[in-house]
Amino acid sequence: MDQKIINLYDRYTHNGISRKDFMKKLAIITGSTALALNILPLLENNYAAAASFNDPNLFTDNIIYTGSEGEMKAFLAMPKDKKDLGAVLVIHENRGLNPHTIDVTRRVAAEGFLAIAVDALSPLGGTPSDEDKARELIGKLDAEKNLQNYLKGLQYLRKHKNGNGKVGCLGFCWGGAMANKLAVNDPQLQAAVAYYGSQPNAEDVIKIKSSIMLHYGGLDERINAGIPAYQEALKANGIKYQLFVYEGVNHAFNNDTSPTRYNEVAAKLAWSRTMNLFNTELKEN
Repeated sequence: MDQKIINLYDRYTHNGISRKDFMKKLAIITGSTALALNILPLLENNYAAAASFNDPNLFTDNIIYTGSEGEMKAFLAMPKDKKDLGAVLVIHENRGLNPHTIDVTRRVAAEGFLAIAVDALSPLGGTPSDEDKARELIGKLDAEKNLQNYLKGLQYLRKHKNGNGKVGCLGFCWGGAMANKLAVNDPQLQAAVAYYGSQPNAEDVIKIKSSIMLHYGGLDERINAGIPAYQEALKANGIKYQLFVYEGVNHAFNNDTSPTRYNEVAAKLAWSRTMNLFNTELKEN
């Protein structure tokens, strides 16, 4: 697909333009409104068509924990009848807690971890099925309260009876930015992995105590613009980090519900690197 179309969709999904303007510009690029409407399903996430991960050896549940000012909903997955598990907090994209993020959480658990995916929109009633509405609600979250809700999610995992006290986080897009924020704001964190997430302020990097792993798509100019300053700050402050740029792939390359942006080769390589980090930092030696 024309990279101009993918870049345009990226602008739209990150609140750069309205849906009306997006469709108008898409029609110009494709040559007609009819062609634009035909291409739209290829751009939007298709949860029904994506592979769903199921493992009979997993225990899953919908849980509630206490957030900064109320109850937070989350999806939990872990291996059955296992104790002393390293724990991972999975952080969704700007569409809220959707089937794809739940699928990722199951996959993390299948690797031998206790995992939860928090619904950041819990204070606003939870994630709606309408993705445009979910993105709108994400923009209405109080940033500080949202951060505290995730920090409390990390505390929930540290105290879980099946955990070993070691905790990491894994975030994608909006969640990648949050993974970076958690690294800055939680000195007890063992590992933070951010997929194509915006970077923290350089002056805050000194606060990071965890291992950091960063995955970026080579074509993702919007997010990649922040790489040099972040990398320089990580080096200057002696932070243990790994940074990977996957050439020729787009933002959201890990999302297998997004057919035009998903890249299987890059996704599998990034996943193996991520699990290697979690195995090293979160599991008992």
